Amino acid sequence: MLKAYQQVGEGLAEVAADQVAAALWIDLLQPTAEEVAMVATLGLTVPPLSDMEEIEISNRLYHDDGADYMTLVLPGQDVQGEQTAGPVTFILSQDRLITVRHHAPRPFETFPQRADRSGLGCGTADRLFLGLLQEIVGRLADHLEGVGRALDGVARQIYRPGPRGHQPQALQEALTRVGAEGERLGRVRLALLTLGRALNYAAPALARRPEGTELDAALKAELRDVDALEVHAEFLHSRVALASDATLGSIDLAQNTTVRIVSVVSVLFLPPTLIASVYGMNFARMPELAQPWGYPAAIGLMLASALITWAVFRLKGWL
Repeated sequence: MLKAYQQVGEGLAEVAADQVAAALWIDLLQPTAEEVAMVATLGLTVPPLSDMEEIEISNRLYHDDGADYMTLVLPGQDVQGEQTAGPVTFILSQDRLITVRHHAPRPFETFPQRADRSGLGCGTADRLFLGLLQEIVGRLADHLEGVGRALDGVARQIYRPGPRGHQPQALQEALTRVGAEGERLGRVRLALLTLGRALNYAAPALARRPEGTELDAALKAELRDVDALEVHAEFLHSRVALASDATLGSIDLAQNTTVRIVSVVSVLFLPPTLIASVYGMNFARMPELAQPWGYPAAIGLMLASALITWAVFRLKGWL
């Protein structure tokens, strides 16, 4: 799918696909061969997904045919609506910005409607590029805040159990939630890493532009934001580890309590079992068996042994 945008007033407006030559921003989502050929008429090459997924930094940040190619890994939704992290390539030339992606990061949906609110404006491809990156940084900050709120909920659940203590189902849900937030945080940290590399790569190219001084100041501000978010992400990473350890510890305590109760019950029945075993022996001379008080005495002795064992456990603090 191809979407093309032009500047209208202070913001952006979508134009027809056959007017891509006049577009300031061309956004390609899972581009078809026809759309790739359409962009090729502008003198720019759209990289395939295999090249975008290449890990080597030389394949993600390079200059070709008068344009800079920068590939970031951003969180978003795949075609099934599942959360994922995928590559997004920014092709920045003097005249236009082209973005190529195969999943749906939310900033690409929100930025066209809010481009007029960008402090840099969207009068040039460079300003549009930095404005879109600002939107991405803001979205990553939202993700980090969401992770923090989720961890707050898990902490309340773990550190403030109800009157009946920790419930197994609640602990399982807490552990699942911590794992999901850890995965979310990992996607954000990867995005921040690739974003910082892309900004450092773009700095020399933007410095050579006519508005280089102003663009350089904006770029440095974004780098400071990225650095701050990386510190926040590192803090949240430690919180995820702590929440995971606390949840696993609570699960171990709950299991130990269950095992302890079962063990105590088993021990309580050991003396009565011993007494019943003694009187179940088939010896010829067992005087108690012939007495009318033999059966009540055996039952009383079993109950007394169980109560004495329970009292000893209570006195020791094992119950």
